[in-house]
This record gives sequence, structure tokens and C-alpha cells, in this order.
Amino acid sequence: MDIHTRKLFSLLCGLSVIGAANAMDLDHIIVVVDEDIVMQSELDSQMRRVRDQLRQQGAALPPTSVLERQIMERLILQKIQLQRAAESGVEVPDDRLEAAIADIAKKNQLNLSQFKEILQSDGYQFNEFREQIRDEIMIASLRTREVDRRVQVSESEINNYLSNEFNQGSSDLEFRISHILISIPASATAEEQREARERADSTMRRLRDGENFSDLAIAVSDGQNALEKGDLGWRRAEEIPSLFGATVREMEIGAISNIITSPSGYHIIKLTERRRGDEILVEQTLARHILISPNELVSEQESHNRCKQLKIRLDGGDDFAVLARTNSDDRSSAIEGGDLGWISKGQMVPEFEEVLLYTEIGEISHPFRTEFGWHVLQVMDRRSYDGTDEVKRAKARSAIRQRKKDERYQSWLRRLRDEAYVEYRVDER
Repeated sequence: MDIHTRKLFSLLCGLSVIGAANAMDLDHIIVVVDEDIVMQSELDSQMRRVRDQLRQQGAALPPTSVLERQIMERLILQKIQLQRAAESGVEVPDDRLEAAIADIAKKNQLNLSQFKEILQSDGYQFNEFREQIRDEIMIASLRTREVDRRVQVSESEINNYLSNEFNQGSSDLEFRISHILISIPASATAEEQREARERADSTMRRLRDGENFSDLAIAVSDGQNALEKGDLGWRRAEEIPSLFGATVREMEIGAISNIITSPSGYHIIKLTERRRGDEILVEQTLARHILISPNELVSEQESHNRCKQLKIRLDGGDDFAVLARTNSDDRSSAIEGGDLGWISKGQMVPEFEEVLLYTEIGEISHPFRTEFGWHVLQVMDRRSYDGTDEVKRAKARSAIRQRKKDERYQSWLRRLRDEAYVEYRVDER
């Protein structure tokens, strides 16, 4: 929306709560984010949960003002992405949402009733949790559409990866790193750049004086992992962002880097741990599927309904191969009864791979959506597979792709944030 519309929306938001605010201190708007808002109750709820998580982890709690800034930024980015998802037509049908929640309960070895009881005992309302999962699925789907699908890995990149020193003796090394980012806005003035550099220098001095890296990450970092103490988790060498990959490989355990400068800001890295990865066999899944694709003659809802009807017939005992041959729009697999052969990790699009991973052998999945349409799949078997050039290249492609996705996602988030209209009303009551 243009700046005039934004200002009008902001004014209307203020008028809508002024009468109630005069009467008593009720919930109120603290940030206007394009056409959406952040309420005080949202911030308070997230503050309570993050404090509880930090206490359980034994982390020192940062000052309230610092924690509010971190959580506020998360909420703003969430609102921006959800609006972008809605504008892009991203939807989460109820059956997909219910299936996702059932999968979460299943992974925790609980049935749905038990899962609801635990949520309630932890202070979560189930309906609130349900909508939170819907939001997370929408944001993940948006990322897949806007970022992940646009990442390409060339054969030359794979060849370079396979020939570098980390695949000739050190390829099994894994690094656990922590990260502090002092960000610079895309259109920063000279004064803003100077202030960011001063913050970075101050942070570095505090680290050299012995302050705890994890506590400082929570307190000062603008990175997405700030509230996780800056922890980026375990990564193989080729998965580390290229900006500081070479630095990390030369560091000793416990060492802290100098300030690393990039267009997005100033970075400080700590090497927390290093290990030699175990021999990992590639898990493959033998599966078959039926695809129903929307087109000019078949609407999205019609294709979804057809897929649900096929699921009912399959559960009733109809032959999967026969239904695939006569119904599937994936003609290359349809003639084989839907057979996709042995599938390795990273070979399929993320939505397909996620369902594939959590479907048991012999089980037929619920209908699910990918960029190609609506699917049902059946897992026939699983095996471990190792030792071929094909597998090495697949692992290389997956690792390079993941690193490039992470880098592009951070750049994309920064651009969305810089383009958004954000008006703070923290001091208003």
C-alpha cells in the first residue's frame, strides 16, 4: 500500500482504540506493520514464553528492554511474512493443518487428546497453538515459494565441492558455531553505519573483557538466532555461510573471531565445538504416488476433492497401482502404477519429502499439496544406501543448496523488513 494509505490505516487504528483506552488500560496497539498490527497482549505472551524457555535452559535473562526489542522484531517479521503469504495466495487448508498437528503429537509419542492436555498444562490454549502452527506453515510455504525454489546448484559447484580439501580428508568435520549480528539497514545513512560499527566495537570489547557470548547474543544481536543464544547448530564445512566459512575452519574451539563486515552488517563468530561426523548411510524410501493437478478445467478445490476421494477408495481397499494408472496426472509414474522408485533425501520438493519422511511403511498418506498439485503417496519400503558417486553428488548438492538457501533467506528477510511500513507505538496507552 502507498504511504498515504498507510498513514490513513495508522490513524484509523488509533481512533479504534482511543475510547476504550480513555476508560481503562486495555490491550492496545504497539506497532503498525503495513496493514497489520502488533498488540501488547501478543508481546506479553511471547515475553512470558521466551523467559520460561531461557530459565529452563539456565540462561541469564537479559534486561526487559532488550528482550522486548528482540521479540518485537520477531513479531514484526512474522506479520510482514504472513501478509506477503496472503498476498501471494498461500493458504493452509484445515485438513493439512490437522494433519500437521497430528504429526507433531505423533513425533512426541502422544495421541491428540494427550497432546492437548499437555499444551493446557503448559499454559497454551489449543486454538491459539493451532493458529500458531497455521502461521508457521504459511511462512514456511512462502519461503519455499519465494526463496528455496529459486536456488539452483550447478554441476560445476558440485565438482568444486567434491574436489576441495574438505572432501579429501576433512569432509566429515562438523562445526558448532554461535553468531552475533549487528545489522545495517539497506538504505543506511552514514550516521547509522557509524552507530552500527560503534555497537559492534562495543560488543567486541565486552567479549574480550570476558562477558558471556550467549548472553551478549541475546542482548545485542539482530540475528534470527539471537534468542537461541546465537547458536547456529552443527554444520558441515560446506554448510557454513561463505562469508565466514574460511574463518571458522581456522579457529580453535572456544575462540571468537574479529569483526567480519558484510553489506548486511557486522558479524562476530564463536566456534563452540568441533567434531568428526560419524559415517552416515543415506536413507532411501521406495514409494508410489498419485498426483491430481489443478488446471484450466479443474479448480484447486476440485483437484483437492478428487484427491480426498481417491484416499477414501485406497483406504477401502482399492488397488493403488490401478488408481494411479487411471487417475494420476504424473504420467511418467502413472504407467508404472505410481512407482517413483528409490528416493533419496533432497531429491523431492520439501513438502513431498516431509510427508514421505513421516509416513510408515505400508501406510497411505493424507492428501497434501506441493507446487505440482495434490498428492497421496504410499511408502513401500526403506533401505540404507552408501558408497557410490551418485550418493556423494547428491549429498554435495544438498549441502550446497542448504547453504545457499540460508544465505538467500536472510537477504530476502532483510529486504522485506526494509520495504515494510513500520510505526512504533510502544509508549502509547
